Amino acid sequence: MRHALGIDVGGTKIYSAVIDENGKIVSNIERHPTPATFEDIKNTFKNIIKAHEKDIDVIAFSTCGAVNNENNHILGSTGNIAKGYPDMPFTGLSSKPVFVENDANCAAWAEYKIGASKGTKVSVMLTLGTGVGGGIIINNELLKGQNGAAGEMHFKMYCDKRRKCTCGGWDCFEIYASGKGLKITAEEISKNPEITTYDVIEGVNNNDSMMIEIFNKWQDDITNGIIGLSNIFDPDCIVLSGSMAEFVDTEKIQTNANKEIITTPIEVKKAQAGNYSGMIGAALLAFEKGIK
Repeated sequence: MRHALGIDVGGTKIYSAVIDENGKIVSNIERHPTPATFEDIKNTFKNIIKAHEKDIDVIAFSTCGAVNNENNHILGSTGNIAKGYPDMPFTGLSSKPVFVENDANCAAWAEYKIGASKGTKVSVMLTLGTGVGGGIIINNELLKGQNGAAGEMHFKMYCDKRRKCTCGGWDCFEIYASGKGLKITAEEISKNPEITTYDVIEGVNNNDSMMIEIFNKWQDDITNGIIGLSNIFDPDCIVLSGSMAEFVDTEKIQTNANKEIITTPIEVKKAQAGNYSGMIGAALLAFEKGIK
């Protein structure tokens, strides 16, 4: 059986583990803080690879940032990670094949192969965290777009410049459906700039009417985005993952979305592939595309 070294790269931490071709983690999961400089990140990668290189067939990176269609290079800026990170020479890090893909795309593929969207042909996965990531699978293929940047959830929700998004644009889906979006909604409704997402969730659990209003508005924004995505891609299901997804009422969102979409009814599901779906999906994609 083939094995991949999965490496999941985020702005604050790097996870790694050996994964078999069934998507099973077969080693201890290692955690490393993401270094502050390009060279230190590169050296961390080299050290992780050196420890496992002789026992694996491919190195599979799940990384922040859009990745080109050749799966060997990051396109553009990646946010809160060292300057110059997109210039990382991934293929030069090992004599073994190296495969690189965007973390949300990897997680979507893991859900498709072993998780919530297994058995479907068309699915959209939304990662609801501080921001919003996305991965789209159409007819059993990961949608990459002409250059590799497809699936970014920065489509417009409004056209009158209500909220500035982290991407620099205005009123993107991300700035409404993310954890940051929930906080902004809470500030707008409560008129309290100190309110947190934890306050909202706690208030909902305690049946606080204002917190319920805030939470429902946030869920409505998520639902509206799902309606648009469903009308465009006609998916079998929408999968919700990430730290904020655990609070979402998927049944309510599914019911409300299906009242309005003009395509086939959808299912809205919570992710099932686990906390390490990024590196699992990277490994499974690498086995499919990265080893010749």
